[in-house]
Amino acid sequence: MAAGVEVRGLGRQSGALKRKLQSPHGNPPVKRKRKLSINTLRKGATEADRREKGSSSRKTVPKKQLTDKQNESQKRKPFIKTSSLFKNNPDIPEIHRKEVQQVQENVFTTDSFSQLDLHPHLISTINTVLNICSMTSVQKQTIPVLLQGRDALVRSQTGSGKTLAYGIPLVQSLQGMECKIQRSDGPYALVLVPTREPFTWIVPGVLMGGEKRKSEKARLRKGINILISTPGRLVDHIRSTQCVHFRRTQWLIIDEADRILDLGFEKDVAVILNALNAERETRQNVLLSATLTEGVTRLADISLNDPVSISIADEIQKVPESASQTDREASRSLNCMEQENFAVPETLQQYVMMVPSKLRLVTLAAFILQKCKFEKRHKMIIFFSSCEQVEFYHELLAKVLSGGPESEQPGRSPLSSVSLHFLRLHGDMEQEERTEVFQEFLKSKTGILLCTDVAARGLDLPQVTWIVQYNAPASPAEYIHRIGRTARIGCRGSSLLVLAPSEAEYVSLLASHKINVSELKMEKVLASLMKDDRFRLHRPGSKKSCGKNPQEVRERATVLQTKFENLVHSSEGTVQWAKKALQSFLCAYTTYPKDLKHIFHIKSLHLGHVAKSFGLRDAPQNLTALPAAGSKRKTKPRPKRSELLKKTHSKRRLAELLCSEYSSGMDTAGAKVKKKKKKQRKAGNQQIPT
Repeated sequence: MAAGVEVRGLGRQSGALKRKLQSPHGNPPVKRKRKLSINTLRKGATEADRREKGSSSRKTVPKKQLTDKQNESQKRKPFIKTSSLFKNNPDIPEIHRKEVQQVQENVFTTDSFSQLDLHPHLISTINTVLNICSMTSVQKQTIPVLLQGRDALVRSQTGSGKTLAYGIPLVQSLQGMECKIQRSDGPYALVLVPTREPFTWIVPGVLMGGEKRKSEKARLRKGINILISTPGRLVDHIRSTQCVHFRRTQWLIIDEADRILDLGFEKDVAVILNALNAERETRQNVLLSATLTEGVTRLADISLNDPVSISIADEIQKVPESASQTDREASRSLNCMEQENFAVPETLQQYVMMVPSKLRLVTLAAFILQKCKFEKRHKMIIFFSSCEQVEFYHELLAKVLSGGPESEQPGRSPLSSVSLHFLRLHGDMEQEERTEVFQEFLKSKTGILLCTDVAARGLDLPQVTWIVQYNAPASPAEYIHRIGRTARIGCRGSSLLVLAPSEAEYVSLLASHKINVSELKMEKVLASLMKDDRFRLHRPGSKKSCGKNPQEVRERATVLQTKFENLVHSSEGTVQWAKKALQSFLCAYTTYPKDLKHIFHIKSLHLGHVAKSFGLRDAPQNLTALPAAGSKRKTKPRPKRSELLKKTHSKRRLAELLCSEYSSGMDTAGAKVKKKKKKQRKAGNQQIPT
């Protein structure tokens, strides 16, 4: 046996020795002969000819010239680390949808405010100060009803003039009172709104989260006759401020009622209603909403007294209960809200664009350049699903797209030197900063506002021409409210919804609610990069391109992606920032409602491809989003009754945290203590940073 091993060992040694003797590189000559080809022989022949023709000149040009040529070629052809940007992407499916008739509202009428029984000074103010001559449809139908003292449930599309529909009768009613109103009388009218920003028209008093409670108490002591407040902050003052009273309150207006309920303020509204009823039962109540949900109907039942129902849409779906049950089963148990048809402004053009995950970042950047730099100047709002994404993309896009030293070089196109103005708005910002950003974007003629759904409702931002939904909304109703920031009061506007190929069925969902979207091709958007020479590959002897060569478009997109990645990987801090933004996106992606899980499922995402859209070159290995989201239910044993009660409490607490950016903001300390206790109870489960 030992002899056999020894023989094999000698055989190996002799074989190795034989290979060494055959070739100094250890490769048998036989294999080299197999690799020879006609091209190789031709190459050898040309080299031999060169030797014969000028062997003396060859001796004088060895390494130095070759090194210079290599350096020169490297300068001409930059190193691209993202050459796989257009490889291994999923196929973009064809969008199959039925052409549906959208629900339209006639926004304007020919009737003037002078036809109403209003105070002459009020009509003069409307015509001269507000520069409004004719009424909108919702104003024409609502104002006479409210002037009669009736309760009303008003449903109309966003941007149709609902605020003036109740504001004008309110002012007319208060100025017509026999006894002159004193400031010390306290509130005669209470207006509840969901968010803090929509206070652009002059009001006597505002209460909202984020402001100092001490200064608000001082204003309440002096007296506020028309009180506009968010539900959370008002409940906070009802419980803690003794000078708050509603003895003379004659009006209760709940604006954006659907949004108030979506944010979980139903209990707060109930507390406010009880406080009002305890001091004065008779008053005029108005409920306004762009969508009619089950929650809005329930709220109308408890707050309105024999109301007049006003709906401006030309076509409203009124399905019997039995039929709606059948419809729910046919469409994967869609809830009542998702069965509703939504009114869309006639002047709004809606688009959808299918973009693979790897190409989302460069496509968004190309779209911003196309609309805000190369075309006539636009005012754009881009919606994201988390605050972390807003912060990250605001910094990334501003640094790469806003120009810089490169744009000032001689020979650059004048378009390249046009600077872009980026702003951001989300719920984690301090109220003072939010107000400042809102006012700046309100007054500017151009600009790009990156935001969360905090800006989806109630904001009247004039001259907004484009709405981009970079992350799809969680419901068709939310889609309607996002696009409602443009095409307001008869103005023209456009919207773009960005979807991944796996999310294509969302278009059919929108069509089932009579929402028509036209497809915008990704290639057409990327072709706009041909107008910016900052992203051109410089080759020797190449001329400036005027056409739309697909290969060159891809090269420019790759150069742009490289710029993003170089910026992200310039320091460890920016890499961690990108990972945090990616985590927040994944966390938000898992929160789509159950009815949409077949469209938006976390398992349909390719983590490496998604990472590219955050400027990361590879899929991060230490993300805790997916394990934390998927391991909770699997690792937990069968819960006891006490644990079920705890779970219910934690769900309520989660709803409170989600509402925190709209609420009073006074219970942050308690939230931190409870969060700490929750972490101690769930030791071992890692949480995504919020």
